[in-house]
Amino acid sequence: MIAIKRALLSCYDKSGLVAFAKGLALLGVELLASDGTAKLLKENGLHVVTVEEFTASPQLLDGRVKTLHPKIHAGILARRDDPAHMRSIGSSGTIDLVVVNLYPFEQTVSRKEASVSKALEQIDIGGVALLRAAAKNHAHVVVVSDPQQYGGVLEALQSGKGTLDEEQSRPLAVAAFSLTSAYDHRISTYLKGTGSDSEKGLPAECSLSLIKRQDLRYGENPHQRGAWYVNQAEAPLGMGTLHQIQGKELSYNNILDIDAALRCLAEFSNPCCAIVKHHSQCGMATAATVEETYERAFACDAESAFGGIVGLNRPVNAALAARLTATFLEVVMAPVIEPAALAVLAKKPNMRVVTIDWPLIASSQWEWRQLFGSWVAQEPDRVSWVERTLRVATQRVPTPQERSDLTFAWLAAKHVKSNGIVLVKEGATVGIGQGQPSRVGSVRLALDKAGQRASGAVAASDGFFPFADSVELLAKAGVAALIQPGGSIRDAEVIAAANKAGLAMWITEIRHFRH
Repeated sequence: MIAIKRALLSCYDKSGLVAFAKGLALLGVELLASDGTAKLLKENGLHVVTVEEFTASPQLLDGRVKTLHPKIHAGILARRDDPAHMRSIGSSGTIDLVVVNLYPFEQTVSRKEASVSKALEQIDIGGVALLRAAAKNHAHVVVVSDPQQYGGVLEALQSGKGTLDEEQSRPLAVAAFSLTSAYDHRISTYLKGTGSDSEKGLPAECSLSLIKRQDLRYGENPHQRGAWYVNQAEAPLGMGTLHQIQGKELSYNNILDIDAALRCLAEFSNPCCAIVKHHSQCGMATAATVEETYERAFACDAESAFGGIVGLNRPVNAALAARLTATFLEVVMAPVIEPAALAVLAKKPNMRVVTIDWPLIASSQWEWRQLFGSWVAQEPDRVSWVERTLRVATQRVPTPQERSDLTFAWLAAKHVKSNGIVLVKEGATVGIGQGQPSRVGSVRLALDKAGQRASGAVAASDGFFPFADSVELLAKAGVAALIQPGGSIRDAEVIAAANKAGLAMWITEIRHFRH
């Protein structure tokens, strides 16, 4: 058992600290504290021994060196079952409970005005050393690294009459090591981003610091366990800002689909709706109003949209909510759900309704994907096209309406599974073919979904046309204009087929494969 006779308290975040310290005092625990913490506790009527009094040594370097003292660390690291250790610390005695939280480095660097010098000043040295020392010796010392732990620890001490056992101490040690690991990762990530070589390439070595946001009912299938994690090394953004308002618990697949819709919406500043099912886009539209965006996106493939998720980049009002509840949807996601809309959506209590903070902030992180026994990383695909390489390859030039639709189609094609073909008419998808091993197979799927709506539409292809057959099929269905990367050894044949059919074609020299 670990008998708590002396506690060291050194906390930047002092929330809940006074009540915790009073509870310790009632158990007869001697309180040892650093200057700011000691001042607060004394002001609240507690008897406290300062670090300077305990070590008989003044602070150095304007407080940079105060708890970094042999007497402090010997009191923490001494093994109580080793007579030599106990003789070594002598009459100064042990420190049995360490209560520490760290300088707010992450909050500091998240501010736009924060300089590197200010950030460096917010790197905690003594606190990290105290946490690691106590966590290492958790068989004899209890470490508390988060104010949220105060209640549970105090209750356990009261039940144990001032003692805890190692089984109670070990999870607290694990939490402390996790905290210091994440803290170091935040610092290294920040400093890597400030150096002159920060843009030269992917890092030679790196680590991810993740914290569990919530357990999921299961993974992709009921026999698989699943959980959702967020990055501790950056302020919450995108999916990390998600707030669930109503509905059943989010599933693993729901989260993947919301993310897919969010990536589509991030391309547009005007009203937009993206509908996703099984991580595949089944409708996308822009329009003057958010209600119209949904109607037109849904019309692209109403059959597939059944049981899908709807993402919107504008607030949901009551009128739109009524339309959303007219069919079965798994999730509705938007920046805001207006109060009147909430009342309407509540009629479908199982429908998951979530909000995500807007405007969306692009992450500076690399995109990671786990393989069987390894990982790959890449830069996010943030380029649409480069103006200097965008060119008309055909005799006919796209009309203004075609130019507008080609632009939208190209952005939509960026977010479908390769091989991807997207047909668009007047700012809305009317047919999508994706995920096929052959490009002409995706063309057939897109045309089948579009039916007669293909006539007068435009088409985007995420990769080049390897043969003229795709262009010939699109032209036969009445498609009027195309946008594609180019770069095939048969580009001349493809362009000739477009010219023969009277199509206009833009070539981007940028491709958007999405595997």
